[in-house]
Amino acid sequence: MIKEVEIVCPPGQQEDEAVITRLAAASLNIQPQKVSAVKVLKRSIDARGRKVVYRMQLRVFLDQPYQPEIFTVNYPDVQFGRPVIIVGAGPAGIFAALQCIQSGLKPIIVERGKDVKQRRRDLANINKQGLVNPESNYCFGEGGAGTYSDGKLYTRSTKRGDVNQVLKMFVAHGAEENILIDARPHIGTNKLPQIITAMRETILNAGGEILFDTKVTSLLVEFGKIKGVKLANGEKLTADAVILATGHSARDVFEMLHHQHILIEAKPFALGVRIEHPQEIIDRAQYHCEYRGPDLPPSYYNLVEQVDDRGVFSFCMCPGGIIAPCATEPNEIVVNGWSPSKRNNPFANSGTVVQINMEDVAGDDNDPFKMLRFQQEIEKAAFVAGGGNLVAPGQRMVDFVEGRLSRDLPENSYLPGTKSTELKEILPLWIHKRLQKALPAFGRKMKGYYTNEAILVGVESRTSSPVKVPRDKETLQHPQVQGLFPCGEGAGYAGGIISAAIDGINCALATLKILA
Repeated sequence: MIKEVEIVCPPGQQEDEAVITRLAAASLNIQPQKVSAVKVLKRSIDARGRKVVYRMQLRVFLDQPYQPEIFTVNYPDVQFGRPVIIVGAGPAGIFAALQCIQSGLKPIIVERGKDVKQRRRDLANINKQGLVNPESNYCFGEGGAGTYSDGKLYTRSTKRGDVNQVLKMFVAHGAEENILIDARPHIGTNKLPQIITAMRETILNAGGEILFDTKVTSLLVEFGKIKGVKLANGEKLTADAVILATGHSARDVFEMLHHQHILIEAKPFALGVRIEHPQEIIDRAQYHCEYRGPDLPPSYYNLVEQVDDRGVFSFCMCPGGIIAPCATEPNEIVVNGWSPSKRNNPFANSGTVVQINMEDVAGDDNDPFKMLRFQQEIEKAAFVAGGGNLVAPGQRMVDFVEGRLSRDLPENSYLPGTKSTELKEILPLWIHKRLQKALPAFGRKMKGYYTNEAILVGVESRTSSPVKVPRDKETLQHPQVQGLFPCGEGAGYAGGIISAAIDGINCALATLKILA
């Protein structure tokens, strides 16, 4: 017999099998010895009351054994299968490739950047010397932006596909099984590279191909049908299906499509700053105690406020995290955040952004680059304000709200360094004013949040793509080019690792329909 129950467990005992078994038995009003096994289905922290507890959904096995799930996938040999070209080796591209293999198709991934190991050198140059390699950085390279900027797996995209399928694929390639049960699963930048490497080996062992340091410069299109891609070295790759999964920062790809008269559209996005507090401030506010202690993880938050009919919200919150320089071209400042698997850094950071609509930005709404150019202008202004070498403009929170230059800046995690700046010199007035109103409101919702111990670092501008590559809702193909499948964040159809992976799977399944 199998029963499902929910239990409440004190911190520090959420992984104690004996405690969980005893609480499960008590919930069912039976003796613990009648429980043969317990499987944890979901686990979350509940900090709403005075005492913080874990809430756990359990599957309880009574008088029958439980066989643990084995996370392996048997892939066919697709060396001689029909090819599918995948442009980009981020989560959308990698999961598209894995699904292609399961469907008997041969994926050929074309990635402009380097593999995960080689990327590390370029990231070191960014952090230590302020040097940006336009082809290899926090956004470009094997694994995409998520590999070296956190690996958060939380998503609301449950209707787009099977989230568990994606999580199990991560586990099959080395991720801890906890990601299957935690309410806010997280792998960590220190662990993701090994998992991405294992996925690469799976693709290659099954007969797929991956081309690093290889840039697509044009699509091969004949009579409205895709025929392949042309590379920067002049070589041509042929296929009847191309999945375009290039990420939200591949601006040259948008230029390429526009030059080839392939429809792209301007798209709303969000822009603001990254805000960093000492982690202990967030812990005190969320856990209602002076000291979090070793039995609870660093706390996170999720804040939103309507200001002048526009949403202002926290985004990509990183407990125990680091602010990272994520520019993809020289002379621009873009910041993002990430956390290691243990989330054991002393700071907590989060993007805090304002939704930007088409009417907010001057120019022709039919210009596909209208929002992208606006994004570029802000990033270049932030670079100038920082003074070069990827030094970022910063301001203490209360100083920002009260409109004064910070005399100094608090210690923070942004390695290239910060410079005291009035952020109103960089942010458009209507974004600046909404942030000024939102931050005290956030402080009323979360005690201690509104403080001059927090720093605002500019600018958080790559929340999503400012360009959309349209596609048919049913076939997922571009309306003008049969066999071209716009995919993931860069095309405007995802907003994180999980949703991008799901979109990659969906696009790979869609290619099967035209290649079968």
